[in-house]
Amino acid sequence: MAKVSINLATGSLQKEDIIVGIDLGTTNSLVAFINPDGNAQVINDMGRGVLVPSIVHFQNNQTIVGNEAKEYLISDPQNTIFSVKRLLGRSYKDIQKHENYFSYKVIDDDNDESLVKIKVGEQFFTPIELSSLILKELKERAEHTLKTKVTRAVITVPAYFNDSQRQATRDAGKLAGLDVLRIVNEPTAASLAYGIGLNPDESKTIAVYDLGGGTFDVSILKIQNGIFEVLATNGDTFLGGDDFDRAIIDYWITQNNLSGDVIPMQALRLKAEEAKKALSHQNLFNEKIGDIACALDKQTFENLIADRVDLTIKACQNALQDAGLSITDIDEVVMVGGSTRTALVKQKVATFFNKTVNDSINPDEVVALGAAIQADVLAGNRKDILLLDVTPLSLGIETMGGLMDVIIPRNSKVPTKAGRQYTTSIDGQVNMKISVYQGERDLVKENRKLAEFDLKGIPAMPAGFPKVDINFLLNADGILKIQAIELRSGVKQEIDVVPTYGLKDEEVEKMLLDSVTHAKDDVAQRMVIEARTEGEQMVYTAERFITKNSAYLNTAEIAETQKLIEALKESLGKADKDAILNNIDTLNEYTRPFAERLMDQAIAQAMKGKNI
Repeated sequence: MAKVSINLATGSLQKEDIIVGIDLGTTNSLVAFINPDGNAQVINDMGRGVLVPSIVHFQNNQTIVGNEAKEYLISDPQNTIFSVKRLLGRSYKDIQKHENYFSYKVIDDDNDESLVKIKVGEQFFTPIELSSLILKELKERAEHTLKTKVTRAVITVPAYFNDSQRQATRDAGKLAGLDVLRIVNEPTAASLAYGIGLNPDESKTIAVYDLGGGTFDVSILKIQNGIFEVLATNGDTFLGGDDFDRAIIDYWITQNNLSGDVIPMQALRLKAEEAKKALSHQNLFNEKIGDIACALDKQTFENLIADRVDLTIKACQNALQDAGLSITDIDEVVMVGGSTRTALVKQKVATFFNKTVNDSINPDEVVALGAAIQADVLAGNRKDILLLDVTPLSLGIETMGGLMDVIIPRNSKVPTKAGRQYTTSIDGQVNMKISVYQGERDLVKENRKLAEFDLKGIPAMPAGFPKVDINFLLNADGILKIQAIELRSGVKQEIDVVPTYGLKDEEVEKMLLDSVTHAKDDVAQRMVIEARTEGEQMVYTAERFITKNSAYLNTAEIAETQKLIEALKESLGKADKDAILNNIDTLNEYTRPFAERLMDQAIAQAMKGKNI
């Protein structure tokens, strides 16, 4: 067994290990490292380019990731997954209004709390699994270039990502065979790449303007004593360079009087992207696609996109307002994302903030380069940086099926506070057992139990109604205070535990190594357990539905529903998550019209005799 060198004071690795920085992007992803000269450098493996499109294509039980997968976006859209980052840590309710954006099937299981799944053929994938395939591709490219195993990484996320989305990103890294040492905010990484925040004596307030292919966000950061605090963030997760391309396409369609099936959309999209890039350094673009004239001058292009750029400026205003600051409070403006190369964008941002923008580093690469610098800090190679104490192992609680739900991830700065909301799974449940664990494995039986207590006196309510906040507060002395409170009734319970007591350095090392070694098996087990839990809930709901509403269903409908329930029950005894999820999906789809019909009848009955 290989030995891993870990600094227990910081929870990080010793400097002989290569730790890469990864920018897991919505449109493109990339990986960077610190070269022997001590400088951050992006990886261009085998001349395939620095940017790896964040696209996964499924073909005959094979997965194709990146550049080659992009080719299937038009020819096989149902089996080609893009923009998976938008789905990380999200429920169906979160993305429902944007469902038409996705050309693949995103599953709606009628549960607001359940995280989304993507169906490809007869297989079901979570965004975590799909993101892990992109991360695995980046890991393999890094290993090929650096000629060494890469098992440690710092991964960046948007500043607005919530706890669920951050944990999903960590899980994706683990599944790809990476020990994720730190999740870093993208604006923080970009600042580090420009050297902002590396001097502990420096105090600055900066704006990071990030306009990518599909998303835009602006973050206002306060940097003091090497600590980055996000004061405000604003933006639009469906606004980016793709919208600039679309504006050009619509213009060419109008100019050429194109209509219907004769429009070569994919060819136009690629040509529009080419025109956009050309107009960042020239005044006229004039080419053709067959007989279609694709001419565009810089002024017309800027007129076409002005409204969209103005939306980003409005977001900057909102962010400043939320932070309680004015333009004069901003010391520097950092530009991130390939779409910031557009001259109009740079000009409007500089005008709004009334200062020259920082754009000397390649905007596609700046976040990954900053992640590599953060990795270098964690490796202990930058002695001028004060690295705050961190917790060496994750802390969390046991959830249904014996799973570990992480609340404070390992390598979190101490002191720290984090929490999540839970609910009951059984009607009338009045007590909730809370078991606290420390470790990196997906199953609690593989982790170390720290404490257990009961939250008693929850008012009897239907399953899913109680709202129980569980908060972890880890102080600078390593004491963990756990608080559970049912929000509707105010019922509360608190305990203190010492999470690091009794663990030797080598035990921590073994736990960390095991978590990566067994990551694939752990996640596979987690997926089966989660599918079973979801299936059991579906059986419970469907049986109750039939019992309560049998008078409104005909004999054939009841018989078919019971047959589907039995098929689901049978699959619950097997370790095939896809079979369970397929049966859930089939039962859900079959019974959905009944629920809609009953709703219509109930409304008709309620409105009877009333005029509208």
